Amino acid sequence: MNVVRMAIFGLAGAALSFVVAQAASDGGFKKEHFNYSEWAKGRFSEAVTVTAPQRFIYLAGVGAEDETATVGGKILYTSDVYAQCKYAWDKIKRTLEKQNATLGDIVKVTTYVTDMRAQPDVGKCRAEALSGLPLPAHTLVGVSALAWPGMMVEVDVTAVKAR
Repeated sequence: MNVVRMAIFGLAGAALSFVVAQAASDGGFKKEHFNYSEWAKGRFSEAVTVTAPQRFIYLAGVGAEDETATVGGKILYTSDVYAQCKYAWDKIKRTLEKQNATLGDIVKVTTYVTDMRAQPDVGKCRAEALSGLPLPAHTLVGVSALAWPGMMVEVDVTAVKAR
């Protein structure tokens, strides 16, 4: 049974690889990486877009990192999870705008918090940011720490746009 599954998955993977390779050779597939904050350059992509017939936009986890800092690790609002969340969603909105997308194009959100007791504040913040828009799928995850000391919330977003 396992051999049959492996063969099926292998064929499916090969077919997917062929489709992606074919799309790329036909000019129908394009992947681009973007950075807007100086401190993030060389560390990770803040946004990655994949253009097939649709364009997928993957944002790196967004928190209350100071965008004007030339080195990473400076977190704003270290004692206020709601303010950190508001700042993160503002950055998400601005990053999507740079990709000609909006908060309404978001299809999936994962929110990471260092204290699950912050859920009411983070939920209120997300509801305000997405007010009046179709709600994306969302997952809330409690973690012991995030990338930088003082960082209490990080939001990971995927958006999809028609070409």
